[in-house]
Amino acid sequence: MLLPILLWMAGVAAWAQQRYVIYPIPQQQQLTSGEARLTSHVNIVAESGIDQPTVDRARAILLDHGFTASMSQRADKKASNLLLGVNGSRGLADREVERRGLSREVFGRQKYDRHIVSLTADKKGRGQLLIVGETTDAVFCGLATVEQMLDQHREALPCVRFYDYADIRTRGVIEGYYGVPYNAEVTKDLFRFMARYKLNTYMYGAKSDPYHTRFWGDAYPATITPEQERIGYLTQSMLRDIVSVAHASKVNFIWAIHPGTAFTKAESTDVIDRIMTKFGSMYDLGVRQFGLFVDDVGVPTDAPTLKLNADRVSALQNRIDSRWNRLGAAPADTVKALQFVPQLYAFSWVKPEVGRQFFQSLSSTPSKVDIYITGRNVWSVPNSEDLATANGWLGRETAWWWNYPCNDNDVTKLFPADTYTNFRDEKHIDNNARMEPALRGTNTLIANPMQQGEASKIALFSLADYAWNTAAFDNMQSWQASLPAVVGKENADALRRVVPYLRYFDEEALGRLVDDYKQSVEQGSPRPEALLKELEAVEKACHKLDGLSRSADAGHRLFYEDIRPWLSKLEAMLQLTIVMLKNQNATGDADFENDKAFQFEILSGLGDDISLSVQTAEPSARVLRPFIDWLKEHRKK
Repeated sequence: MLLPILLWMAGVAAWAQQRYVIYPIPQQQQLTSGEARLTSHVNIVAESGIDQPTVDRARAILLDHGFTASMSQRADKKASNLLLGVNGSRGLADREVERRGLSREVFGRQKYDRHIVSLTADKKGRGQLLIVGETTDAVFCGLATVEQMLDQHREALPCVRFYDYADIRTRGVIEGYYGVPYNAEVTKDLFRFMARYKLNTYMYGAKSDPYHTRFWGDAYPATITPEQERIGYLTQSMLRDIVSVAHASKVNFIWAIHPGTAFTKAESTDVIDRIMTKFGSMYDLGVRQFGLFVDDVGVPTDAPTLKLNADRVSALQNRIDSRWNRLGAAPADTVKALQFVPQLYAFSWVKPEVGRQFFQSLSSTPSKVDIYITGRNVWSVPNSEDLATANGWLGRETAWWWNYPCNDNDVTKLFPADTYTNFRDEKHIDNNARMEPALRGTNTLIANPMQQGEASKIALFSLADYAWNTAAFDNMQSWQASLPAVVGKENADALRRVVPYLRYFDEEALGRLVDDYKQSVEQGSPRPEALLKELEAVEKACHKLDGLSRSADAGHRLFYEDIRPWLSKLEAMLQLTIVMLKNQNATGDADFENDKAFQFEILSGLGDDISLSVQTAEPSARVLRPFIDWLKEHRKK
């Protein structure tokens, strides 16, 4: 894997031009003249259309960057102000758009989360921040830009204006893999990460959560055992807390139910009632959107079952509307549209005429119901051609469930590299696939990650980057930027150094050096210097990452726990290799296959067929691991 210095180059170029490096990449950034300095106290003025989570986020960003903040009804003429408003409201922030000579053209685009961020300086150089969005949610996205601006400049901030929006409306995560569900702390940390990078949706449908599948009709328990918590069980209080953090992070938390074959059994006449009862219990925990999964239980093809399937989807949406979406209901009490993952989601499974019949049967469902596909295949990369096929059959746009960087079919591997390297590493994905600069046919792109939620942040960062601004996506630049975003600037170089070796496929990183060394041995003049230099540098980087376990940042500690089996095994392999290359006596052969330090637990199965097994991490399995055996054999000679 190549390790370019594109991020460093981008940073230098940005500094030279006094540009901000913001992710996801904004649609338009315009530098204006001058610099601004925020006063130690910042006055926040929020129009009536700005909700409390947005105000709280604004205050938290300022406090995190060393400012004090308070709310006011009017601008403070002796301090810096942060004005928050909604386009067209004629409130203070909205009127400021004209006063600053800003364009409203962005609000005429057929895009999503449209907003303006403006930083100017008053006559005394005091910074004046303005965010005007199409909604309060759009303003929340603008705050993510301000947060990154303050990360880069504490004293003097270049004056700037951003005209920004998302190319794809629904951007986020679907916890739908087969494996141990994320614990509550990982899930909440992911929400905070998503808020920072403008991801807005999290659909929970963990296959191995029994209250999603096997006990789908039962309410979550009030208590669980430590053993149950270890394998991802959740209590009602845990879920209530998770949903609360999601709301505060402006992440739309969708809880999904999986009733399996019961959904299309004619004799299951009470299935909609049972689903609504479960939805009611989740509503009481704060959930305001629901999903219905009937995937991986067989694809119906007969006309009566297809009709029953569609009729019940429609009935469920109608029941949701009649219960929670009545005229006059408060917005916070309403429930958003049903998300439906059908039995046929990868249409290459069937002949075209069968696929057409299946999706046409769903065309009678309410248009607001989102119906998901994974494309032609289970592991397809989002593409306009597959969307056009499914959309043509359905008669409206489909939503895309993207199985990436999901590793439930490659559980011993991590996929922490750039997007296109991960495509090559994941055996189920088209290795030559690329992200389209203008994806057409969907407004929903949500990714199914690895069982390691924190390690999945690397890939999710680039998903956020792509979904926000598809044309500007730069694979390697986005990956380089993801590393400090995930582990902090102080650890980014170490992670960059180690990632090629956390991978199973370490040929690019190590292959040539090992081949050169073997050749030198065969020639009777061993030259290990270059190889040793590389291995010792990687070992040093591993030790640096070990420090994440003691970090004050909870997200960094959680990230370490995710990669620990791979990192520990890699360190053990490096240490043994270095000892043997230096012709020193090894302290003992490591058991790379059975050492508990290199192992982790995995759940597999669905519904009544869920089982727990122990797996061993496989980093650097193509070159380094066989090279150790080669060295051992040569030491015997």
